[in-house]
Amino acid sequence: MQGLSMNPSSKQLSSLSVVVAAVLLLGLAGVAHGGRRLIVSRSEDEPCKKMTVYYHDILYSGNNTANATSAAVTKPAAALSTSHWANGTFFGLLVVFDDLVTEEQALSSEPVARAQGFYFYDKKEQYNAWMAFSLVFNSTAYTGTLNLMGADLMYEKTRDISVVGGTGDFFMSRGIATLSLVAYEGTVYFRLKMDIKLYECYVKDH
Repeated sequence: MQGLSMNPSSKQLSSLSVVVAAVLLLGLAGVAHGGRRLIVSRSEDEPCKKMTVYYHDILYSGNNTANATSAAVTKPAAALSTSHWANGTFFGLLVVFDDLVTEEQALSSEPVARAQGFYFYDKKEQYNAWMAFSLVFNSTAYTGTLNLMGADLMYEKTRDISVVGGTGDFFMSRGIATLSLVAYEGTVYFRLKMDIKLYECYVKDH
């Protein structure tokens, strides 16, 4: 029986083998992600990446088929819209969009992405929405997606929604997008300024 017992050096070798295996697995995981390295910002004022873009939404109104980029797929619950707004709060209205995103404010300026997703009006007493969408990039500057979601508190001058992930140049990115309304034409068109700050970025090792 004595010959079956492990001496201390054997135990140490066994533990070392486990550690080496774990390190190798971690190394392989890094390769599986394209050799990317995670950068986490140290403070709110120092994002690892930031950009400002403009989001344009043109709601289908029945006679603008050629240039509409969004469409209501439900009707608002008029009886539940108790706001002082003449047209109610659109409570229950769901809009699906494929909107243009530009680098400059003008709708005709250089496109940088498409915003694809939905928003719905979710408050009976106030003009308010919740949104979830992807910014789909396909340009010489960026390729991939950024995924955003959160409450669009329309009564606030600025409001933040979360950047919850991404792909391509924005692989697994996380951060905040600050939205502000800069132009609108009734209920048919609005333009949002989006200040995007990323605080977790994966960069490729060279």
